[in-house]
Amino acid sequence: MRLAYRLLTYLLLPVYAGYWFFRGIVNRSYWDRFGQRLGQDYPYLPTGCIWVHAVSVGEVQAAVPLIRALSGMFSNRHILVTTVTPTGAERVRLLFEDTVKHCYIPFETPNAVTSFFNSVNPQIALIMETEIWPNLYHECGEREIPLILVSARISPKSVGTYQKFLPLFRETLSHGIVIAAQSEKDADRFRSLGAAQERTWVTGNIKFDVELPEDLEIRGEELRRDNFEGRPVWVAASTHDREEEQVLHAHSIVRQRFPDALLVLIPRHPERFPSVRAMLHRSGRRFISRTEGLPCASDVEVFLADTMGEVPLFYAAANVAFVGGTLVPVGGHNLLEPAALGKPVVTGPHLFNTQDIANMFEKLGASITVNNAGQLGEAVADLFANPETAMDIGNRGLEILQLNRGSLDRLLTLLEPLVNKAKD
Repeated sequence: MRLAYRLLTYLLLPVYAGYWFFRGIVNRSYWDRFGQRLGQDYPYLPTGCIWVHAVSVGEVQAAVPLIRALSGMFSNRHILVTTVTPTGAERVRLLFEDTVKHCYIPFETPNAVTSFFNSVNPQIALIMETEIWPNLYHECGEREIPLILVSARISPKSVGTYQKFLPLFRETLSHGIVIAAQSEKDADRFRSLGAAQERTWVTGNIKFDVELPEDLEIRGEELRRDNFEGRPVWVAASTHDREEEQVLHAHSIVRQRFPDALLVLIPRHPERFPSVRAMLHRSGRRFISRTEGLPCASDVEVFLADTMGEVPLFYAAANVAFVGGTLVPVGGHNLLEPAALGKPVVTGPHLFNTQDIANMFEKLGASITVNNAGQLGEAVADLFANPETAMDIGNRGLEILQLNRGSLDRLLTLLEPLVNKAKD
């Protein structure tokens, strides 16, 4: 089956390359270092590196404490971070500047994978969450490079899909891979696909070890004072297509009860900023965007956050946080960022990408789940009207985060001997 998979990757290469090329027509960042996706122009690291792979912005943000810890513990080693998306790459640049190396992960063709390994010479590989790349993993096995799946998770639905290709995944997971699973259920699912019992551990979810800048709350207060002082403010973060319209409808309901309420709207993908801006123009609402640098007058209804990397800052400045990707079947995004700031969290019903955390929040009353725009508007308005309830919900979320910290320490305990044994 592995031979068939290798052949399939070559057959699909024109499809992948074409998809990336045509996306670049709309958003030129998709053409950034395009050769790296095909096996060319990687950083040359003859002395090797510690390689961390994080698909996009969310995984990069979750990996921040890990990357910083590795940089401190192994200051004599290069740290290489790979991403799939250009937004992930931009986040790496903003967070770490030139203190870590970055490149895009290659397409799964064997030639590109071999070229990647020859250039960057990884001594150990750390893959965030649920990324299973048979050719990359096989190459790690062939070169005896320790490979760890960090905060590894796999949904029951995904297990059924993987089991259709069980021989391929059983072989993929048999190359000495260490599974650092989020939960015992995740660990059992990986074992059912062929992961070794003795190399499968439960370390927890590294996202609970979220690190926020020490001055974030102060900067949030300054942002609020300079732009939103005295107004009830809610953030709709990481929103998607067909979700912004629902959020705007919810905001109309909020403003019926709180006429001075302000919505901070943060679309998930920067290439969508122009289309969301056009939608706001069509709606006839008074709005300004972050990049305009204009004062937020009292008649502004919507503040469009069309910048990268400022979601935590806007959470810090707001009263209520709605986490997007949940009113449409995207699966949801990070609930822990607003919780880390003690903000009450509201979500839609589509939470399958973060189901374990969402279940925990719901069980302990740390979030409010709504099913549609009408319920969203009423929930936000109710939280504005009842600040003590809002504070209680926010405190419950903060408590969940604090009680579940420690995954990073458990992971580093597991990693340290593996890194030290890795060849120089």
